Amino acid sequence: MDIIPRSVGTYDSIEVLATAIAQDERWRYAGEMTRTHEKVRYSPDSKDGAYTPVTAAIGVEQAFKFLEGRWKLVILFHLFGGNMLRFSALERAIPAISQKMLIQQLRQMESDGIVRRIVHHQVPPKVEYGLTEWGQALCPALDALLKWAVARDVRELP
Repeated sequence: MDIIPRSVGTYDSIEVLATAIAQDERWRYAGEMTRTHEKVRYSPDSKDGAYTPVTAAIGVEQAFKFLEGRWKLVILFHLFGGNMLRFSALERAIPAISQKMLIQQLRQMESDGIVRRIVHHQVPPKVEYGLTEWGQALCPALDALLKWAVARDVRELP
């Protein structure tokens, strides 16, 4: 049994051959695969700001993943305002954190794009940490969260 219904030489052009192959029952799947442009015409535009409860919850959950960790918020509050702090200054500012934990938290925030690390090649080594523009953009959101928490504390007082 031939794969192509007739010999290739009997067709005048490649288009006629492709049509004959596509019309043949054995080649129906291949013919459908070549016509995907008729089914997928465009990609729909996203709607800015139109959140559903599910998409809003997913977005907030992803945002909180950047900030999860016991010490990340404390580190961020020390770096807000454009402060560039050396590693040793951060250690002194947060005495309860171990050196290993401080390094881990800073590396995670650096990989997430929240903190930037600047290494000065000198002796003794000097490493400074500061917030990226994206990290600095967290300041108003965390300030609003802090005000929200304070408002709750004030209401609970008798």
